[in-house]
Amino acid sequence: MRSSVTTVAVVGGGVIGLSCAWRAAAAGFAVTVYDPAPGSGASRVAGGMLAPVTEAVPVEPEVFALGEAALRRWPDFAAELASAGADPGLRTAGTLVVALDPGDRAELDRVAEQLSHMGRAVEALSGRQVRRVEPSLGPQVRRALSVPEDLSVDNRALLSALLVACRGAGARFHAHRCLTLPSADVVVVAAGVHSAALHPTLRRAIRPVKGEILRLRCRPATLPPPSRTVRAIVGGRHSYLVPRDSGRLVLGATQREVGFDTDVTAGAVRELLTDAERVLPAIAEYALEETGAGLRPGSPDNLPVIGALEPGVLAATGHHRNGILLAPLTAEAVLALLRGEPVPVEVAPATPARLPCGQPVSGDASHGSHRHSRVARSAP
Repeated sequence: MRSSVTTVAVVGGGVIGLSCAWRAAAAGFAVTVYDPAPGSGASRVAGGMLAPVTEAVPVEPEVFALGEAALRRWPDFAAELASAGADPGLRTAGTLVVALDPGDRAELDRVAEQLSHMGRAVEALSGRQVRRVEPSLGPQVRRALSVPEDLSVDNRALLSALLVACRGAGARFHAHRCLTLPSADVVVVAAGVHSAALHPTLRRAIRPVKGEILRLRCRPATLPPPSRTVRAIVGGRHSYLVPRDSGRLVLGATQREVGFDTDVTAGAVRELLTDAERVLPAIAEYALEETGAGLRPGSPDNLPVIGALEPGVLAATGHHRNGILLAPLTAEAVLALLRGEPVPVEVAPATPARLPCGQPVSGDASHGSHRHSRVARSAP
């Protein structure tokens, strides 16, 4: 099969598209990435959490298994990216899940119970104990869970590293937005929320889910951010605080289904800051450097869509909140499909054939050619 597929077009230059392009180009395929602004989109507006454990409540077994399998690949994936020319900023300090009022603490107990049933390593901490671990946490934090297996990565450093790796492996880039599938032996549809417009199987399966984040920087004489990711339950709402280098902090994220709206709203900024300040009072004196909104590609069952849509067309989309986490495993699965090999067992439930409008693909999933195409240059 390797001899029958030589050219690969990857539509989409976010973390999924770039990861697939890098692995395919490094394996010897002639890869072209189509994106008007590679390294942007939802991948750039993200917290970078690698958190299948603390994202697994309530537990969705297939989503959790996929996330765990991806997390196991992350250390090697990050090391290979660094060797290819740029450090993606992997952090291995783990995650704290914290709760404030009694209702939040009851939910934290449910989280701990579920994680324990799943065999996850979790340590319960009192408010006093957690402040010994992270002195910047405020007095309203009364209870916490330490989850050492959940990691994080600097999403923007990761995107830069992937661009370097892709170019180093010989991938080409076209700054065009595809209106239909481009010409190649195999096309990989990895265009996030825009994937729905590129194939009928994805039209009703992929939807935009808006998420707003804030980026802050500590100033002189303020307490620095925590050393590890903090996931907070505040008044029943879930938020995260993810540290970055140079005293920076990412706050997120809202989750709203409002179509393709990417405006940052005053209410979202207020909500994120109010909840975060109860957890980390010092942020009231931090500098607000940036606000942003991205559109996550949601799917009907929270699983991504990875596999053959028809001969010569592969999907790698629908990752919702877990695109960065699932990037190494998705790229591995796409490379296997390009080679005519089985995908990792954890990826099998993500097949497009499960979708209401999806049909099992007959014949070889990686064999085909798309020669009749139309590519439009995006507006400046």
